[in-house]
Amino acid sequence: MQNILISINPEYVEKILNGTKKYEYRKIKCKKNIDKIIIYSTFPVMKVVGEAKVEEILEDTPENIWNKTKKYSGVNKDFYKKYFNNKEKAIAYKLKDVKKYNVPKDLFSYGIKNAPQSFVYIKN
Repeated sequence: MQNILISINPEYVEKILNGTKKYEYRKIKCKKNIDKIIIYSTFPVMKVVGEAKVEEILEDTPENIWNKTKKYSGVNKDFYKKYFNNKEKAIAYKLKDVKKYNVPKDLFSYGIKNAPQSFVYIKN
């Protein structure tokens, strides 16, 4: 199993950490099996602030994914529709066991110089 580090907007990071957002949406599915997501909060935080285990990975049409995940999406439908505009497939990582780090970490703690646009694999 692999871990990935994902760049997420601070607004959505807060929702993940407080439990109102239990799904992280992506346009592209990781090729490897993912065990854990390491959460990098983008500007202005610019730190690794926590992690979450991946309970399951949902893959379907954007409409079907929305119907399955909307209660804990952490986003409104307009944002979601815009994000998946003209996409045939949507990916939703269902998160569990979310852990906020007491002390946020820098990217170089993971051997990374720049925040990934989407995600980057991390060695366990």
